[in-house]
Amino acid sequence: MAAENRNAMTKMRQSDDNRWIPMTSVASKTGKEVAPDVFYYTNQIVNVIMIGQPGGGNWILIDTGMPQCAEEIMHVAEGRFGEGNAPTAIILTHGHFDHVGNVVHLSEAWDVPVFAHTLEYPYLTGEKGYPAPDTSVEGGLLAKLSALYPHEAIDISKRLLPLPDGGAVPFLDEWRWVHVPGHSPGQIALFRERDRLLLSADAFVTVRQDALYKVLVQKEEVHGPPRYLTTDWTQARESLRRLCDLMPATVIAGHGQYMEGEALQQGLDELLQNFDELAKPDHGRFVD
Repeated sequence: MAAENRNAMTKMRQSDDNRWIPMTSVASKTGKEVAPDVFYYTNQIVNVIMIGQPGGGNWILIDTGMPQCAEEIMHVAEGRFGEGNAPTAIILTHGHFDHVGNVVHLSEAWDVPVFAHTLEYPYLTGEKGYPAPDTSVEGGLLAKLSALYPHEAIDISKRLLPLPDGGAVPFLDEWRWVHVPGHSPGQIALFRERDRLLLSADAFVTVRQDALYKVLVQKEEVHGPPRYLTTDWTQARESLRRLCDLMPATVIAGHGQYMEGEALQQGLDELLQNFDELAKPDHGRFVD
């Protein structure tokens, strides 16, 4: 009870370095329906995912996009689910700035809980920030510019709840969560067995996220996690293997456009077999 009272009195806050990032892509402000009840919207360079039947009823928001974009995401949600129809909950795949950029505004405006893996809690309760992005890492221009990206802790203790043990996903009976650390300690992916639909977060992405031109034009390719924020490459490789074992038919990644079928499977096979050459950078603060 004492902990509940403390949470009730806690004032939520975004990180002190939370700010709008001047980055976009050709896919920005567009959305795609990948299944009748699964829709993703590209907010600048990151995807937010909405699960639920359009037009009304219960739905869940996966991640909250880039900083200072809450009104944009709320407008998209109203267009799909109806004005005033708040989600049942927000689920965070992890706590990096481009996935939690509007979590305070949205969870307060909608009055909903936020679920995350307990290993992400230190970064979501104000305890500590993530390591600063690695501008020294081997990669493209966006890696060099990553010092611009927020990385300090946010505090959403008031609304934060742990994901259940065992992989069950609150309010989504057909889905299960999979722990995929490496890019961040408590990163999760979401998988639905019925149609083998995978939400891979940043465990792997479908655009090379450190390369400015490829991000701008959204060049489709299966690629490893964003280099400038990935801190454990051994775990990242094992997380990729875990997702490959699911044999996904369709994937919506945290970055890039959705992929499916043979192109996806070939890309995953090649990435897993050649992880050190294709994903792991040659040098950087977090490289062994």
